[in-house]
Amino acid sequence: MKHFNIVVPKDDGGVEMHPMKEWLRRHPQHLPSGLDATASTSHQLRNGLTKAGWEIQETANETRLILPGTLSGEHAIEAVLGGGCDSAPEESESTEASFGLEYQLRDFLADNLHATDVNGKKLKLYVDPAGRDGIEFPTAVGRIDILAIDEIGDFFVFELKRARSPDHAIGQLTRYMGWVQQTIGKGRKVNGVIVAKEVGESMRYAVSVVPNVMLFEYEVEFHLRLAHDLRNP
Repeated sequence: MKHFNIVVPKDDGGVEMHPMKEWLRRHPQHLPSGLDATASTSHQLRNGLTKAGWEIQETANETRLILPGTLSGEHAIEAVLGGGCDSAPEESESTEASFGLEYQLRDFLADNLHATDVNGKKLKLYVDPAGRDGIEFPTAVGRIDILAIDEIGDFFVFELKRARSPDHAIGQLTRYMGWVQQTIGKGRKVNGVIVAKEVGESMRYAVSVVPNVMLFEYEVEFHLRLAHDLRNP
């Protein structure tokens, strides 16, 4: 089965991928005329985006669609498949389980904030007066992966990396923290949280001199449980 993904550039020079239909439902202004993000087939949407000038990159099991004028094909493939600013590639070759796409890590954390221990705080998604929640929260300096608050109203800005966390993640995080501190977070404490499959030594050194920033590595566990059939309840 072939997957259709939208490639989206990030402020730090990297990219992230989102399932095509989900992304188009969230951004209906990019839908080709006459098509529907739910009712139309993936191939119809792909063909419509191609006619609208989107660049297409094909692999054996994936179609990547790139918004016109945002990325060249060479850069898109390199950024998605590997390469980072740390001493090792951002995409680890480890066989350990990890989230395949960054949005999966984001959505899992957002759905489980209430059960996630972050420095002993109970967190929930921030919701602004207009009703926008803290998932991909828009700011003047980019979109925050997850914006949360604790029980006393202090902010937690999450920067998520599905594999190894590159050095430039700290610059991106502190930029978001600064925006929150100067706007919606005035008078409140603003904390930063970097979550990655692996945190390198250089990142640990960088964070050691930045106040209110925490590093977390996630683990994915997968278990099989025998399903009893009707003959053996």
